Amino acid sequence: MIRRYSASADNTIVNAFEPNLRTRATGANAGVADVLEVYSIYGRQYTGSQELSRVLIKFPITAISADRTSGIVPASGSVSFYLRLFNAPTSKTVPKDLRLVVNPLFNPWQEGVGLDLEAYKDETKGNAGSNWMSASSTASWNSVSGGADWLSSSADYRYEQLFRAGTEDLKIDITPLVERWVKGSSGGGIANYGLGVKLTSSQEAFGTASAGNAQSVQNNKKGATKSYYTKRFFARGSQYFYCRPIIEARWDSTTRDDRGNFFFSSSRAPAADNLNTLYFYNYVRGRLVNLPSVGTGKIRVSLYSGSLYDTNPSGSKLPLYDGNTNMTGGWVSTGMYTCSIGIKSSSVETFYDVWHSQSAGGTAVTEYFTGSVLPSLIGGGNTHSMPTRVLNITNLQNRYRSDQTARLNLFVRNRNWSPNVYTKVVKSTRSIGIMSASYRVFRVLDGYEAIPYGTGSDFCTGLSYDVSGNYFDLDMKLLEPGYAYGLKFSFYDETLDSWEEQSEMFKFRVENYEY
Repeated sequence: MIRRYSASADNTIVNAFEPNLRTRATGANAGVADVLEVYSIYGRQYTGSQELSRVLIKFPITAISADRTSGIVPASGSVSFYLRLFNAPTSKTVPKDLRLVVNPLFNPWQEGVGLDLEAYKDETKGNAGSNWMSASSTASWNSVSGGADWLSSSADYRYEQLFRAGTEDLKIDITPLVERWVKGSSGGGIANYGLGVKLTSSQEAFGTASAGNAQSVQNNKKGATKSYYTKRFFARGSQYFYCRPIIEARWDSTTRDDRGNFFFSSSRAPAADNLNTLYFYNYVRGRLVNLPSVGTGKIRVSLYSGSLYDTNPSGSKLPLYDGNTNMTGGWVSTGMYTCSIGIKSSSVETFYDVWHSQSAGGTAVTEYFTGSVLPSLIGGGNTHSMPTRVLNITNLQNRYRSDQTARLNLFVRNRNWSPNVYTKVVKSTRSIGIMSASYRVFRVLDGYEAIPYGTGSDFCTGLSYDVSGNYFDLDMKLLEPGYAYGLKFSFYDETLDSWEEQSEMFKFRVENYEY
């Protein structure tokens, strides 16, 4: 799953010379400019002169905390947070092999309403807004030479990225920092005053400043004697929806329910493949709720034999792969419980999973749910050929609201499936569950990838599956309203050890309804 949090404030501050090359623009503010700029200029005004530009950004961490409290964002350790800034093309020289450093700030600052990043004419002069020497209209930076107050006392507070070509986007995993912001200063973390972006000290220009003398030059005696001009990113005021600064939360939200893909244990399979994951969804009046007597605790699961035409479990409990007759399951999220279970017997046509409260050697106290499973044998084959599949999204709508989260159901079958009359009459076609599937979303107009495949460690664009097939939740807030979008799917082929994109493409439109 992906959730994005746009910047709530940003600004570019400079100690650069104004066009007259006599006075410094340390009072300039660019809080509402549509770009952010980082650079270092050495020796332009005189030999050894230093001119720097740095970026300040703040994000709504309270929104992340609220989403975690409501269960939208997982707990710490189950989610990654990425800082993302997007390159703004410029006609000016772009430095190569530059390194940008990201650090949190330890004092509050004001965004301001300045625009000018060329002549630096928009000065605060006591008005609201930060600049090189002042954090706000009423407070200066702690540093006598200005340039913001940077917190860099811990590895969790310093991040760095190399830009080989100079035109790359910034993308850094800042999970430890965000988690400390979420905790807050009262919970063992730090207060959220945003973060700053600048060149490393070795690439910021050489400069000398007298101790205790309040001047704008940074005392950087190991600095560069060459210029790095200029790196620009889109600001939060940019007209481009997908280029504004964001913190992107990513996590694996997939549910892998093997009820429709359950296999008997076999000596031919590794131990992990002999276990099947089953889920129990406790719906009450159309919503998931925890079992009152279980809550977030443990639950017991037993298997009973049956036949295809049975409606209830019968006989004694079946022995499981470990010789026991009860398996302990656990709580996953509100109203959802799961267990990993295996069974050796291959003579059972159908079996029933009974979820109940019971001690390991006692008798059942309360039965909560009874499900049914049609198990299969792990089979072999005499060919390496892979089937060609046909896809359809069975509940896709033409339009979605921009504030909507839609659950989309993917139906998959083999292309060469050819049912006879008997099959059509007595049996409905079941969707093939794809164990590892991912989606991407692109804008139809120009092919821009609004949501690229996320198949890494966080698997943020993965598809869940259960007995009815694959499904996933798509948050329409990730997409700019007023455009048509396309959906494509990719399946992982373990034989080839690669992802294979499927040929089908599905279209829909996102609208920003005002009424």
